[in-house]
Amino acid sequence: MLTAEQNRQLTEVGPGTSMGKLLRCYWHPIAGESEFDDRAIKPLRLLGEDLVLYKDLEGNFGLVERQCPHRRADLAYGIVEDKGIRCNYHGWCFDRTGACIEQPYEDTVRQGRGGRGNVRTTAYPVKVLGGMVWAYMGADPAPELPDWEPFSWANGFSQVVISEIPCNWFQCQENSIDPVHFEWMHENWGQRLRGEDGAYGPTHLKLEFDEFEYGFVYRRIKEDTDETHENWTVGRVCLWPHGFFLGEHFEWRVPIDDKNTLSVTWKFTRVPVEETPYVQDKIPTWHGPIYDENGAWITTHVMNQDFLAWVGQGRIADRTRENLGLSDKGIVLIRRRFFDELAKIEAGGEAKGVIRDPAKNKAVALPMMGRADIVDGFTKAEILADPRKKMMFTSFVFQAGQPDEVKQAFAAAMGLEATEFSGLGVTKEAMEAAGE
Repeated sequence: MLTAEQNRQLTEVGPGTSMGKLLRCYWHPIAGESEFDDRAIKPLRLLGEDLVLYKDLEGNFGLVERQCPHRRADLAYGIVEDKGIRCNYHGWCFDRTGACIEQPYEDTVRQGRGGRGNVRTTAYPVKVLGGMVWAYMGADPAPELPDWEPFSWANGFSQVVISEIPCNWFQCQENSIDPVHFEWMHENWGQRLRGEDGAYGPTHLKLEFDEFEYGFVYRRIKEDTDETHENWTVGRVCLWPHGFFLGEHFEWRVPIDDKNTLSVTWKFTRVPVEETPYVQDKIPTWHGPIYDENGAWITTHVMNQDFLAWVGQGRIADRTRENLGLSDKGIVLIRRRFFDELAKIEAGGEAKGVIRDPAKNKAVALPMMGRADIVDGFTKAEILADPRKKMMFTSFVFQAGQPDEVKQAFAAAMGLEATEFSGLGVTKEAMEAAGE
């Protein structure tokens, strides 16, 4: 149980807050690159700041404050040009660094005799990696944007899924170091959602948590596994500061503000051996719904179930009223680390896991279960002979709402007919493959 002040420190992310300072030490995925195939400007809110992300006519991305510094007009309706974004109200133009490069009326009247002075807008660096647009909102110099190993894997179909979740980011991230929830939420409750009343799934017997440079690893033993299983020998990665890595996919919980979170998922699927060599032309981005057409929570898919749990804790979970148990050892560890890091940043120290050396930032490896299967792949015969593999290679189990065009592109890449995913009910092995 935390005090109200401690809970505030963990959850407030705006400019000037302790957690806001810490999170601004890192790069954040904020959009899919392919979202800009048919648009030039996307308004968004990050870490409590209203911004616009745009792609100029030379193909470069920029991220600037949403309100023009002239008369505070909305740059979400701006005009994208070769080297920046122009306000649609009076034509002032700003480049990617935030510098005002044109003031049409003033420039005409002054006939080039100065006058722009120090007019600037807030601007943040952006980069593209893994089909995602990333932003850095901290102090100079910016660290390296982590080049995680999966971004360079060959012969795979990747996709980016984005959802806005109406709750604070920290309760989302705590899910990344909470293995027991999988047994109850995704297996047992999932079974009841499907109308089944059989015995509950295998229970957890043992948990361990290890810290490493880029986060934590949780390891577990259930009734159907032992210490020789990769769940224990390798484990899953709670990626610092707001990610989760499960081998074939990443999940990030990027704070929009204190009461909303941007869920960003990057999913890789190795094509069958018969479909190689395969080169993906474009990584699609799609937005996953959290409610159905009647306004009810979608509960069929793994992450949709997680979303419901996170929001059910309240917009900002009240940790002063908790009663932690033995299964919450990972929760305690990550909170302690965050408090240590907050103190370190206030004292002027370097944030955990930041990469400064470009030579070190090459296909950075993380602990990963099932590496050979993910990287080397399977034949179609192996996939079709195994219900678990068939489900993973013909449907999308993580979030509801995959668009038909993405589904068909995925099926074409796999060389397999697409199937409909109706819930986590194929086999326990399939559920293990789909979850944490």
